[in-house]
This record gives sequence, C-alpha cells and structure tokens, in this order.
Amino acid sequence: MTDRIVIARPDDWHVHLRDGAMLDAVAPYTARQFARAIVMPNLVPPVTTAAAASAYRDRIRKAAGPGFEPLMTVYLTDGIDPDELERGYAEGVWVAAKLYPAHATTNSAHGVTDIAKIKAGLARMQKIGMKLLIHGEVTDKAVDIFDREKTFIDRVMAPLRRDFPGLKIVFEHITTKEAAEFVLAQKADTAATITPHHLIIDRNSIFEGGVRPHLYCLPIAKRAIHRDALRKAATSGDARFFLGTDTAPHTVETKEAACGCAGIFNAPAALEAYVQVFDEEKALDKFEAFASLNGPAFYGLPVNKEKIALSRAANAIPDRVAAAGTGVVAFLGGKTIPWRFDGPV
Repeated sequence: MTDRIVIARPDDWHVHLRDGAMLDAVAPYTARQFARAIVMPNLVPPVTTAAAASAYRDRIRKAAGPGFEPLMTVYLTDGIDPDELERGYAEGVWVAAKLYPAHATTNSAHGVTDIAKIKAGLARMQKIGMKLLIHGEVTDKAVDIFDREKTFIDRVMAPLRRDFPGLKIVFEHITTKEAAEFVLAQKADTAATITPHHLIIDRNSIFEGGVRPHLYCLPIAKRAIHRDALRKAATSGDARFFLGTDTAPHTVETKEAACGCAGIFNAPAALEAYVQVFDEEKALDKFEAFASLNGPAFYGLPVNKEKIALSRAANAIPDRVAAAGTGVVAFLGGKTIPWRFDGPV
C-alpha cells in the first residue's frame, strides 16, 4: 500500500475566485496547493477587456500572495471584438476565452445567445492558437436539467468541433458518460477538466435525508453511472483529461436560500479529494499525470519544477471557512478523509 506520494506541483485549470472580500478569503486556499490557475471571468460586470483582466489579475496576486500565478480568461459575449481577443492574447493578458451559454450558470446573463454571433471571434482564436473553454449545457427550459450537457454535445459541441477543426477546446467540468466519450472520440485538440465533487457525489447525494444545497452546482451531478464513467476517464492516464476543481464559493446565506446559488467550494481540500478517488480506483500511479502533467501539456506551458507531497493520514475537513463577513461551507466539510496535503518537499 502506498502511504505517500510526491508529484510535481499541480495547477488548477478551472477556478472561481470572485472579487473583493470573498477573493481575499478564498484565494489563499487555491494558492496553498496550486502553482497556477485558470481564473473564470464571470464577475459582475464580466471581464470582457484586456484592461479589466489585467486589473483583476493584480487583485488576485495581492490576495493569493507570492508563488501563485493566475492565468486569465476573457468572457465571450455576442458582441465580442475579435481584435480585442487577439490584442489581449498577444499581450499575454489572457490565455483563453470562456464560453458561457447565456443564463447557464452563475453570472452568465451576458453570455453567448447563439454560436453564430461569435463565429468571427472563434475564427480569430483558431488562427492565433487561443484556447476556447466551454461550459457545455443548453439553456432550453424544455430540456431536462440532467440532459442539458448531453443535448449540448449534439446541438453545439459536435457542430463547433466540425466547423473549427483547428480550435483547441476544453470541455469544462464534464459530468456525463457522453461527454467523456465525446472527448475520447476527438483528436488531441479537445480536452476536458473534471472536478473532485463530480468524481465523488452523484445526484442522490443532493437529496440524501433532505435537500443538500451545498452540493448543488451547475452542471448538476448526474446518476452514478456517469460519476463512474468520469472516474474511469480521470484515472485512465489519457492526456485529454486533467484537473479543474471548478471551486465556486458562495456565502452560507446565498446557498441556504429559497433560490440558492449553484457552486461547490472545494478549495480547502481539493487535492486530498482527488487523490482519495485515485486511491479507491487503484490508480495512484496515474495521479501525477492528471493533476500535474496533462494540463500544462495541453496549454503549452512548462510543468512546475516544485514538488508537493500527500500522505495517507486522517484529515478532518473544516465545516466552513470565514469569508466576506460570514462563512462558506466547504466540500466534504465536517468529514474526515484518508489523505492529507503535506505541502512542498
């Protein structure tokens, strides 16, 4: 039995750090474990210009402290300017663009209403090598919430992949067997991030003994067969799958409300949750590739030189953390899990 693993320091390829007091509270949790992170642009107002992204990056660096590098993204809107996309990319302000279907999730009201409206921007991104990150759900109210990712593949993702064959795409926080199979059917220019919570919970978890608002996220957790397909994909060693926590903090009050917010805050024990899954799947030898190697390879970045360690040891996860004058409930909060993050070695 392996009781300690040492791997290259990972990066988180999908985080929500918010802004203001919440940013100050949550950024250190991500920076504690990860060297770099792809930062989502769904602020209010959204990050749609290079100037806004640069200023946000400065705020993140200040909140996170030294040794952490935020990798910025631009929020795609129907009227996004291809020249602005290219300028921000050329200046190194952002590394990718984020596609939110309008009204798909938190702060996505300004998202894309029709792919046809951003084709000029996508063509420019394909030309310059800029990555496209996709929240893959349709927002058609006639489509069952548990089918929205699968429907998105058929209606949007497959045609998009056909029309822009040279565009590098990350299908973010996938939740279904169909999404994993779609990625596996593509070439190396299509990848996917997988969250720790979608590897651990299924849709029954949200209703265990009552409604569990802190396990509600979008895309929502699906049936166990989908969770198991994600576990198989993540632990397969396939370079097209890599770590992206989608940690998304909301205050207790906005989660425990008549209309609660979608998002799971997993940053306090993200690596421990992931490695627990790999341990259960008898795939600890594949963990470094998923956590530390596949993401940098896809983004064309160097692997981090620093090493970190995780050990098999009882680890009590705090129920909540103080933030923004109140609290945020942590994923697996109040539970004791069998792995501990030891930090740099």
